[in-house]
Amino acid sequence: MIGPGGSGKSYFSNELSQILDIPVYHLDNIFWNKDKTHISREEFDLKLNEILKEESFIIDGYYLRTYETRMELLDTIFFFNFSLEDSLNGASSRVGTYRTDCPFIENEFDPEFKEFLINWQIETRPKVLRLLEKYKYKNIIIFNNREEKEKYISRIKKS
Repeated sequence: MIGPGGSGKSYFSNELSQILDIPVYHLDNIFWNKDKTHISREEFDLKLNEILKEESFIIDGYYLRTYETRMELLDTIFFFNFSLEDSLNGASSRVGTYRTDCPFIENEFDPEFKEFLINWQIETRPKVLRLLEKYKYKNIIIFNNREEKEKYISRIKKS
């Protein structure tokens, strides 16, 4: 799952995991501790590499520096190509709620995270598009809005 924060990647990952009976790994649960500290980059990479050795899995999370490594090994890539407004709305709607993809509850819409989302659209999105072009032989599914994502899940459920 690739896309900006607040786009619904984690929720979609959980739904897909239940439907397909494939384990989902939320990278924020691996990187972050409950006290908002995090593990080292080396420890994170070791844990991610263990996941990538599994036969099947769903990986949810940003971590741009791991995108290409993940894309090389994946057969299917979901790209949430959402607008900044949609991402900001999604991120702000989850403030104060428990989520399965993060070991702590965000009690406020962090201004740094808002800036991160703005920069994602400007800086990261073009990098993602270049990587998707490089790996265009993979099964790439692009959602441009929440409705497309919901239609996809509905089709999978009916299968």
